[in-house]
Amino acid sequence: MFREPERDVWSVTDLVEYLYTSLNLDENLKKIWLEGEITNFSQNRKSRHMYFTIKDDQAAIDAVMFAGNNRRLRFVPKNGDRVLIRGYVSLYMKNGHLQIYVQDMRLSGTGDLYIAFERLKEKLSAEGLFDKEKKPLPKFPGKVGVITSASGAAVRDIIVTIRRRYPIASILLYPVSVQGDEAAREIAKAIDHMNEMDEVDVLIVGRGGGSLEELWAFNEEVVARSIYRSKLPVVSAVGHETDVTISDLVADLRAPTPTAAAEFVVPELLELKNQTTQLTRRLIQSEQSVLDRMKERVKNQVNRAVFLDPKARLYQYTQRLDHLQTRLENAMQTSLENKKRDFSEAKFQLKACHPSQKLSKLSEQLALLIKDSRALMRQRLKTEKQRYHHQLAQLDALSPLKVMQRGYSLVYRLHKNELIKSVRQAEPGDLIQVRLADGRLRCQVYRAEEENND
Repeated sequence: MFREPERDVWSVTDLVEYLYTSLNLDENLKKIWLEGEITNFSQNRKSRHMYFTIKDDQAAIDAVMFAGNNRRLRFVPKNGDRVLIRGYVSLYMKNGHLQIYVQDMRLSGTGDLYIAFERLKEKLSAEGLFDKEKKPLPKFPGKVGVITSASGAAVRDIIVTIRRRYPIASILLYPVSVQGDEAAREIAKAIDHMNEMDEVDVLIVGRGGGSLEELWAFNEEVVARSIYRSKLPVVSAVGHETDVTISDLVADLRAPTPTAAAEFVVPELLELKNQTTQLTRRLIQSEQSVLDRMKERVKNQVNRAVFLDPKARLYQYTQRLDHLQTRLENAMQTSLENKKRDFSEAKFQLKACHPSQKLSKLSEQLALLIKDSRALMRQRLKTEKQRYHHQLAQLDALSPLKVMQRGYSLVYRLHKNELIKSVRQAEPGDLIQVRLADGRLRCQVYRAEEENND
C-alpha cells in the first residue's frame, strides 16, 4: 500500500528553482577557474554561441560560452584542446541541467599568468587606477617621447608614421627591454625619467605583438603604477589589436598597434594645411563681403542730393528764412497799422470829448506801445537770424566743400563722372577731373605710383 510522504511534495519547478537559487547564492561558484579538455564542441551558426564539455580523467561538465564573450577569444577552440576557463556555475532552468557559463578561455600553459593577470586587474581596479580622469593628448606636440625596444618593428613603425604625418615634431627615443626579467623595471624607470626630464609633450609606451609571456612586462604592477603617476599623457601601444594589457587599462589612451599610437599622437600636417587654406579663404570672403557692404553704404550716401549739390539745400534754407522774415515784417506792419487805427479812433473819441488829460495819457500809452512793438520786432528778427546762422553752420559742417577747403579733393574720370579711389584705376595718359573747393581742374595722368601704407 502506498504511504503518504511525511512532508510536502515538491514540484519539479520548485526543486529546480531552489537549486538555481542555491547555486547562484554560493560565493564559491560565482567565479571559478577550471582546467580541462574540450570535447563535444559545437557552435550555433546563427547565434554564434559555443557549446562543449570540459573534462578531466574522472569527471566532466557541460559548458556554454555566449557570442558576446567568445568573440574576444584569441584562438578557435576545438575538440582535444586543453584550456583554462573562467566562469560561474548555474542551472539551466528548462531541463535542470548543471553547466558552467564561460566568460573567458585560454589555452593551457598560460594558466598561471592569466590568473595573475586577472588578480592584478581586480586589485588595481579596486584602487581606482582604471577610473582616473584621463589626460588629454596635446593637439600639436613639439616632441614625442617613445619608450620601446630600439631594434623592434614597433619603433620603426612609430618613427615612420610620425615623420610621414607630422614631420615638424621631433622624437626622443628611450630604448628599453620589452621582454625578460628586467623589462618591467626598465620600462617603469624610463617613464619616471621622461617625466623628470620634462622635455616631451606626450609618451608612447609599447612594443609589437607576441605571446602572453612576451607581453608580460606590460602586465606588471610596477609599470602600471608608473603610468598612473605620470604627469605626461601616456599612450599604450602593446601588441596587436586583440592584445589587452594592464598598461592599456591604466594609460590615458590605448592604441591597438604602435602605428595607430603614432597616428593618435600627431595630426596630419597636410590636413592641417588644407584646413588653414579653407579658413583663410573663408576669412578673405568675409572681409570682402564687409568691404562691399561698406562701399555700397558710402556710395548711397555720396549719391544723396545734399552731397551731389549742397548749394541747393542752402538755397532752401535761405528761401525759408526770407519767407519767415517777410511774414514777420507783415505781422509787424499789421500790428502797427492796428495800433495806429486804434490810436486814431481813440484820438477821434478824445477830440469828441475834449478830455485833454486823457488825450495826453493815451498819447503816452501809444508811444510806449510803439516802442514795445519795435523792440519785439527787433528781438524776433534777431532770433530768426540766429536760427538761420545756426542751421547754416550745421549744413556747412556736413558739406564736402568744407572738407575740400582744407586741401582735399575728389578725382573723377573725365566725361564719365566715375570717382577714382585708387591709383590702380588710373593709367598714364588718362584724362581726369579734380574737384576742388572753388572749382575744377582738368588734368592728364603722367605717372601712377602706389604707396604701401602698412
